[in-house]
Amino acid sequence: MEDIDAIAVLQDPVRRRLYEYVVAQGREVGRNEAAEAAGVARTLAAHHLDKLTGAGLLESGSRRLTGRSGPGAGRPAKVYTRARAEWSVSLPARDYLTAAELLAEAAEEAGLDAGLCAAARRRGEALRGPAEPCAGLDEAMAVLAARGYEPHLEGGEGGSGAAAPVVRMRNCPFHAVAERYPPLVCGMNLALLEGLLGTDGPVRARMDARPGECCVVVEDSKNNTD
Repeated sequence: MEDIDAIAVLQDPVRRRLYEYVVAQGREVGRNEAAEAAGVARTLAAHHLDKLTGAGLLESGSRRLTGRSGPGAGRPAKVYTRARAEWSVSLPARDYLTAAELLAEAAEEAGLDAGLCAAARRRGEALRGPAEPCAGLDEAMAVLAARGYEPHLEGGEGGSGAAAPVVRMRNCPFHAVAERYPPLVCGMNLALLEGLLGTDGPVRARMDARPGECCVVVEDSKNNTD
């Protein structure tokens, strides 16, 4: 019942806000920053952050937040990031991950990549239903957030020479299976998002893997980087 105990820690509303803020940043977060974001005192934030760490939902470390080193740089501060472990609860117990891995293994051995991608694209289109393709990156981010991808916008600042904005995703809902079968599952994920967002609208999904994030990014379809 360890997973239930860990998830139960999030029942406290302050703790939940702190956890969601740390996760959303995609980087180390100090106690002062987290406390300000959650609207609570630093001591209370520290208490709840350590509770989240103890439950295995966050990981903690220490570093100097001033960016300086040597004498006068100040003491290292405690910082927090999302834990790498995954937590899930199913009553009664289910083991869908093993089934997914077995199916992925069989599909890979049988060379069913194209068939899997076609099925994934159809599923994405079914999830989108009668709606038109996403009208822009803001709408795409809302759709992706609802599916658990944790999207964030990157680029698009700093004048004419800046990189075009692109939506990256901090979470891959298929992470555990994708780690074992990356070409198969990442291709499936891309096809799913193509169906979900649409391929004939102003945004497009494309592969652009980066460590620690989803292998797919979404951008303006006019931004031709191929």
